[in-house]
Amino acid sequence: MRCVVLDDYQGAALAHADWSGLDVTVLREHLDDPADALAEAECVVIMRERTPFTAELFARLPRLRLLVTSGMRNASIDLAAAKEHGVTVCGTGSAKTPPAELTWALILGLARHLAVENAAFHSGGPWQSTIGVDLAGATLGLVGFGHIGRAVGRVGRAFGMDVVAWSQNLTEDRTEAEGVRLAPSLHALLGQSDFASVHLVLSDRTRGLLDAAALACLTPSAFLVNTSRAAIVDQAALLDVLRHNRIAGAGLDVFETEPLPVTDELRTLPNVLATPHLGYVTRANYRTYFQEAVENVHAFVQGTPIRELAHSQ
Repeated sequence: MRCVVLDDYQGAALAHADWSGLDVTVLREHLDDPADALAEAECVVIMRERTPFTAELFARLPRLRLLVTSGMRNASIDLAAAKEHGVTVCGTGSAKTPPAELTWALILGLARHLAVENAAFHSGGPWQSTIGVDLAGATLGLVGFGHIGRAVGRVGRAFGMDVVAWSQNLTEDRTEAEGVRLAPSLHALLGQSDFASVHLVLSDRTRGLLDAAALACLTPSAFLVNTSRAAIVDQAALLDVLRHNRIAGAGLDVFETEPLPVTDELRTLPNVLATPHLGYVTRANYRTYFQEAVENVHAFVQGTPIRELAHSQ
């Protein structure tokens, strides 16, 4: 079976799984239009949402029979179009801990100005130029309280932070069990947060949820962290508050366009600490992704597909 692995930025696919018996091509560079490169592919393996699979793309790939994505949820795949074109879509497992860990890398980086101090250290700049923000006694606001949000909250409590959470269906019994306060509304949560961290699934009701009115609730000393999905935060509104220093800064791992264009304004703002969507990028996760991707291909070839994605997601 002719397989193409897309967006393997680190060249990790072949090193983390045994692809014996499969005709595999690995593409490391992102392609804005991958149709020509996939013209002969019967199977395509994609990493999360790096390359969207739209109805238009499916229509241009008549040989495609199997699409494998890392993780069991991928909002950039048109599952209805896949079904219409006779393409089976399968996923893999994905650990919840890596994005929670990266969230704390961003929080700590913002609080202690690590990017500024590290750059000065290596360039021979000033020896200490910033004053850090204390986490102990500060308020951590969690927008979303699923597996990742709860993990982030536990670390916040270990740091001695006051942790408060909110989501549309969150109840007090769930927060009390974690020693976390329940905020009555999103705006109330943001208004009391020294650090606000987003941990929601992108859906029709969460898209643009943190709009200009919500971001206006943050204080000028507050930080916003987003390791979930960029579209949950209104990007124009976020740029506005960052440009005018209406918040202290933002820690970002997700962007509306990825890779982020080199001309994007987010790359120039000094109050932005950013990573290139590294939340799930760890050795253990990559082993899971690629080993289970290979399992998915073999199962499909044998006529018994596994880990199929539901078309209703």
